[in-house]
Amino acid sequence: MHIPPYHKKSTWQRFFIGAFLGAVIAYLIFIYMHGNMYEHLLEENKDLKSKVTELENQNEALSEDKKDLDEKSKEPFTIESIEVTITNNEELRLDRLIIHDLEELIKKEINDIIGKEVSIIAKSDELLKSTIENKEFPLDEFTYKFDVTTLTITETVKVSVEAEISSSM
Repeated sequence: MHIPPYHKKSTWQRFFIGAFLGAVIAYLIFIYMHGNMYEHLLEENKDLKSKVTELENQNEALSEDKKDLDEKSKEPFTIESIEVTITNNEELRLDRLIIHDLEELIKKEINDIIGKEVSIIAKSDELLKSTIENKEFPLDEFTYKFDVTTLTITETVKVSVEAEISSSM
């Protein structure tokens, strides 16, 4: 079988050159489009990887914070300080030094509750009240007794008392 000699005819030569140049141009366009698309995909992939890494770090930090908060919430709250207020100091005409000394005496009397759990002290609030009310506090020439008006038990125990002068020494 014989292949006709098309390569000698100029019309066929133009067709083959056109097909060859068209294939080369199409291949170059394909390579350009493929490279451009691949570049965008790589850029998007790197962006997504960085976001995933950032979110993993954030998740890890939040998980550690949650564990710390869980551990802290399991720890019982303890009493850290005591605040005493005398509500009727103006009626008794007490000066600031005497008020300060009386508040310090009351704090000294119930100072043992510092460092104890709030729940334990809250259960024994009547004992705390009676400790303050049943004690007489001598200061200078007078003896003072107190009636507890308000008692707030949190990490800071707040005690409001009314003072009365019971007798002179």
